[in-house]
Amino acid sequence: MSPAAQAPPQAPLGVYVHWPYCARICPYCDFNVYRDRGRGDEQVALVAAIVQDLTTQAALTGPRTLVSVFFGGGTPSLMDPAAVAQILETARRLWTPAADLEVSLEANPTDAEASRFSALAQAGVGRLSLGVQALDDAALAFLGRDHDAAAARRALTIAGRTFPRLSLDLIYARPDQTPEAWAAELAEALDHGAEHVSPYQLTIEAGTAFDRAVRRGRISPPGDEVGAALYEITQAVLGAAGFEAYEVSNHARGPGTRSRHNLVYWQGLDYVGVGPGAHGRITRGGVRHATEARARPGDYIAAVAESGRGFSELEALTPVVAAEERVLSGLRIWPGVTFAEVAPLGLSPRQGRVTALVAAGLLKEDNLRLIVTPEGRLLLDHVTRRLLV
Repeated sequence: MSPAAQAPPQAPLGVYVHWPYCARICPYCDFNVYRDRGRGDEQVALVAAIVQDLTTQAALTGPRTLVSVFFGGGTPSLMDPAAVAQILETARRLWTPAADLEVSLEANPTDAEASRFSALAQAGVGRLSLGVQALDDAALAFLGRDHDAAAARRALTIAGRTFPRLSLDLIYARPDQTPEAWAAELAEALDHGAEHVSPYQLTIEAGTAFDRAVRRGRISPPGDEVGAALYEITQAVLGAAGFEAYEVSNHARGPGTRSRHNLVYWQGLDYVGVGPGAHGRITRGGVRHATEARARPGDYIAAVAESGRGFSELEALTPVVAAEERVLSGLRIWPGVTFAEVAPLGLSPRQGRVTALVAAGLLKEDNLRLIVTPEGRLLLDHVTRRLLV
């Protein structure tokens, strides 16, 4: 076949699979999660529903190149590895897998979950995102985690031997955490050979156990100045170790180790969301559409049984809403977003809100793109609020 007769390239697509079950609900978590105990039959039905939902949504997306599959939650490392393999096989069959298809799965470093790593790798997982969160026993107890620091270190060692790619999550800006202690903890975490690190500042989300504890005066998160100092230490330690801050809370050892799935979100690409509460974005006829699955597992299973999909309808986003989403996600990464993408918001290189933020040193002066400066990253919520007024 001549090059002129070849089919045009297919647009990239990511798939997010939400597994909502956890052995324990962490006090800082505001995700759509449910206790794992006693839900065996429901979980079998949920896997079948996810497979059907994928099949139905493939008809909506049309032919695409599958660039990433991400199992999140919840605790997807509690899944039966055979179920992981079944979902992956379905996704590969429905869309054209990229040669470098990234398959990620979130896990906690409990001994029980670490014992399943080999089976999950055989099921097709190539990148493990390990929720270490801390390497200090007191901190882990405060965070309500199921593991201690010794279990975290064991899991890091096993994961490094089992998966080609390893990412680890850490939580900082914990009460009474000092800059010196955080720098030492971060340096120790890097000794385990992860190619990707996601350090998140502890945030108090409304409705969580931590939110209630703060309102009752039982815990006091660090102030903004301490949080900023810990953020700067994060950048310094990871930068010295060869990690690039390619996103506000994500650091990688070079372009090839970045999270391709998260880049799907931040670059405004399409993704299918399946599982209870999962969100998706699908472009049809040049219009971006949103999907949001039923949140409760039983309701999601029932919805798929009734209509073949877990959400009620495709919601067409207005140009303004789609542009707002590009600002919120795209400014998190260094390339930012083009002014063409946010034109419905009236933003341009000479627009007043833009020039004011440039003058304040929070945006770079650029005629083609909105790009946040390193100083702007520290105040990203402020920057996006100013732009979206």
